Amino acid sequence: MNRERRKAKKESGIEDRGQWASKTEYILVVAGNVVGLGNVWRFPYLCYKNGGGAFLVPYGVLAVFCGLPLFLLDIGIGQYTQEGVVTCWRKICPLAQGIGYGQLLIRLYSFSYIVVQAWAIFYMIFSFSSQLPWASCGNTWNTANCVDPHSQSLAANLTVLTNTTSAATEFWERRALAISGGIEELGSVRWDLALCLLASWVLCYFAIWKGVRSSGKVVYFTATFPYVMLLVLLIRGLTLPGAWEGIKFYLYPDLNRLADPEVWMEAGSQIFFSYSVGAGALIVLGSYNERNNNCYKDCFWLCLLNSGTSFVAGFVVFSVLGFMAQKQGVPIDMVTESGPGLAFIAYPQATAMMPLPQFWTVCFFLMLILLSVDTHFVAVECFITSVSDLFPKLLRTRGRHEIFVLLICLSTFLIQLSLVSEGGVYIFQLIEYYGCSRAILDFMAIFEHVTVGWIFGVDRFSDVMEDMTGQRPCLFFCLCWRYFSPLLSLTSFILYLVNYKQLRINRSYIYPDWAYALGWTVALSSMIMVPLYGIGQICFAKGTLRQRLSVLCRPVNDPGWLRRKTEEAEAGVEMMSLQ
Repeated sequence: MNRERRKAKKESGIEDRGQWASKTEYILVVAGNVVGLGNVWRFPYLCYKNGGGAFLVPYGVLAVFCGLPLFLLDIGIGQYTQEGVVTCWRKICPLAQGIGYGQLLIRLYSFSYIVVQAWAIFYMIFSFSSQLPWASCGNTWNTANCVDPHSQSLAANLTVLTNTTSAATEFWERRALAISGGIEELGSVRWDLALCLLASWVLCYFAIWKGVRSSGKVVYFTATFPYVMLLVLLIRGLTLPGAWEGIKFYLYPDLNRLADPEVWMEAGSQIFFSYSVGAGALIVLGSYNERNNNCYKDCFWLCLLNSGTSFVAGFVVFSVLGFMAQKQGVPIDMVTESGPGLAFIAYPQATAMMPLPQFWTVCFFLMLILLSVDTHFVAVECFITSVSDLFPKLLRTRGRHEIFVLLICLSTFLIQLSLVSEGGVYIFQLIEYYGCSRAILDFMAIFEHVTVGWIFGVDRFSDVMEDMTGQRPCLFFCLCWRYFSPLLSLTSFILYLVNYKQLRINRSYIYPDWAYALGWTVALSSMIMVPLYGIGQICFAKGTLRQRLSVLCRPVNDPGWLRRKTEEAEAGVEMMSLQ
């Protein structure tokens, strides 16, 4: 069947979409995608914030009941259909193609994360300086309120802390970002950051310009080397004075926090983001597998690798924060940060206090760059593959794929110059908070489960998995796909809306009303695709409402339906001949 399809495509001038050259390439690409910045800068903070070691209980429960089943579902859909995030639903349930269009928009919004890679490149360049610029206050961008961590103990006068800023904070806000007063003041483009952004897009282009043939080779370095850096930083962190106080702070269990629903929601949010489920990337990566690949077994090991990396990263982060707290003579919670604050303020400030600070800083930012490279080029590859599968005659002919990739990379770079302007960080935070939020992933997950679990059918999907892998999914997965996972996703979605809080920067800056409206427009743009496309399909289909739904809920080229239609047609011919 596949050979006949490839032969027909070749005769029509359409190039084959390709497959992974080996199982190793597939594993490394998926591992590089799911193990990203969130494992380093988000999981450790959530663990400390939500009960330390007690947080591992909701994290583990939701990983089993939500993360692993949806991970297997996404990979299985891709491997079965051999299509991108939109066209795959034609072979599952054509009515649900709106899920694919919504996921396509999520991938588009996630392109903004490349700015983090640009920041990391910027910092790594400065890491080769003989004197790290964020380790002293004698620079042109520093203010009179700057505190040099080497010249005084911050514990000497705790009352002054509210009126001072660290050298690392001033480098981040005044030199790297030159941050403006708000989103209304975009200011000029930071051309040094723009060059770093350009370098990031050049790396991305050459990683994916030949599709899986090029990206499969890149990951041999980009997916493995971060683990070398993580191991080096872990060994160094554990040998620092004060490290074990930081680790105790990271893991000390507060069992009372288990009764807080928000802790469970935070755990579910981390699972969705770190496992990269519900956003379509795994569908695309699975679509390049051989049809008989044992994705059932792969999912267990990849999910275990992801969670294990998050847990180990907590030791790397909190051992260094414990060292910094002891060095400055302040409580650990005063130096604990999450997100960009951890990566670009707290950790650089800590490495500046170590012997050979340049070496440890280069190791850290090289790890961040490589973690972000894999995640980003998979996001772009997912988008390009899905669009190419929609228009194969236009985009999958010889030479056009490379041009299409170049146009996407170049146009997105030009648009993203706004992200490296003086007000760019406000735009980035707005897109991150609304365009790639937990609620959107929950929404997509609900409809994925409903489509596969109830419309396509769990039994039919289990037959598909057994046909591909030789192993039928156990009853537990069937129950998760049909009941547990969609109910948990729906609960998380409702709680997000009930507990919604407006985005603030540094807990003080409040966006103007138009910016919040823009944020919600971005969020709704992907979610509304699901009902909008479904209603459009129903309106333009022919027949009664029941007939339309029957056709739209049936997979394209469903062999059972075709067989029944053939039998009906033959029966009709026989009746006519008798008459």
